[in-house]
Amino acid sequence: MTQQMAGSAFSTSLKTAAGYIDVAANAHGEEKSFLALRALERVRHDRPHVVEIGPGGGSAVAYLASQLGAGEQVDRDVRLTLVEVPGVASASLSQAMDAFSRVGACDLVSGFAQDIGTILDGPVDVVSASALLHEVYSYGGAYSGLHAVIRTLPTVLRQGGMFAYRDVYAVKAPSLHDRCSQTYTSRSWLRFLRMFVPQYLGEGTHPYHSASDLVVFRQDSRIVPVERLCERTSVVASAPVGIFREVQRHYVTLRDHVWRSGVLGFCPYLEGPLASDWIDARHGHKRVHYVTTGTDWLPASQKSMLLALSERYTDHFTVDGDVFDECTDIALSAFFELAERKEEPCMEVWKSWVTREGRETYAYLTLDALLAAFAVHSTEAPQQERTVLMPVQVDDVLRRDRAYYNRYLRRTIPNPQKDAKQLVLFSNVPIADTKSLGDGMQCLQQWCSKGSLARIYAAINSGG
Repeated sequence: MTQQMAGSAFSTSLKTAAGYIDVAANAHGEEKSFLALRALERVRHDRPHVVEIGPGGGSAVAYLASQLGAGEQVDRDVRLTLVEVPGVASASLSQAMDAFSRVGACDLVSGFAQDIGTILDGPVDVVSASALLHEVYSYGGAYSGLHAVIRTLPTVLRQGGMFAYRDVYAVKAPSLHDRCSQTYTSRSWLRFLRMFVPQYLGEGTHPYHSASDLVVFRQDSRIVPVERLCERTSVVASAPVGIFREVQRHYVTLRDHVWRSGVLGFCPYLEGPLASDWIDARHGHKRVHYVTTGTDWLPASQKSMLLALSERYTDHFTVDGDVFDECTDIALSAFFELAERKEEPCMEVWKSWVTREGRETYAYLTLDALLAAFAVHSTEAPQQERTVLMPVQVDDVLRRDRAYYNRYLRRTIPNPQKDAKQLVLFSNVPIADTKSLGDGMQCLQQWCSKGSLARIYAAINSGG
């Protein structure tokens, strides 16, 4: 986790609340620990030291414990250090730590990601983090804070150690500033644009400040200020592709937040076995299990029609996911209308989401720029024997698509951005290790532009 910036409206208490950490932020344990396990396979000694920054609810810790207890590494003495924001407590993390203590040593230390260089007592074998860098970018100093963390990592890793990183996939484009067009027709999306875009561009930490980054909305072939968009008419928008990525990702996170609040009158199961009742997992088609809530501001016809399309399943209901998504968008349109009028409870739910997540910048770098930033800024680390952070095998860079969200987005937006998670395993390669350095440069050629490769070459050969 990152330290709160002075003057930021970001609410640490909301982001680190037990209800959020134990539930909303405590999933995908296999994915979060996948690269850490792969890194451990490459560590050659029997007492490896692993550090996880921001363990949240402990899903990665629990999965790591289960794999260490059942796999080939059962006899290794693995030490796990968890670095979490001071004062943050999570019941599920405590349970995960207890599970890990049965297969290795586990301790929890308080601190911020920016201070990891002073928190750890010596070089470690593996550092693992999920969603760290977009938090640093949004709340820890933008690019300067991001680059500072990158420069710190080589100083806490052993030579040959690894940084296992997972975050939101950006876009398939040379730059987040490449302009493109997008069409929106759904009332819920149009109302979201009207509410979200002005506050994000005005209050969020983002890189879209130049004249060429201007966002232009047209309705009926006329340029319309975003605050005056009419939800009854389709809009054609022109903007940097990164902004469309932000709009898309934030809509999805808001939808999950509103679902969990129960304010729409129905609350789906978003965690546990009932959240993975797939009709066709490959194509993201699922059955949604949900319960009804006591919300009474929605028209009775909306709730009754959803129930008519559903089937009772023990103590709750189940319905086709495509139907549920359609019903949700209709209900969200009504939700946005009341939130714009500052009517409760919708306004309070909207404000809590904006405070916690609405100003974050998820897609801060393309893959090309991300890999180049790590390679270039890691060579600037204050250490006697210079190293560089880079993937050294082609499969050290992975993308895990979100089939369910992509299915929804394809039905809602004509040309949506891919919703996925990006996983990169960086090795801390000594500049003097020409074999590993050559492997890393060959690997980078798969994803980096010639300009980025030239920057990396210059940084490595600059002499410090």
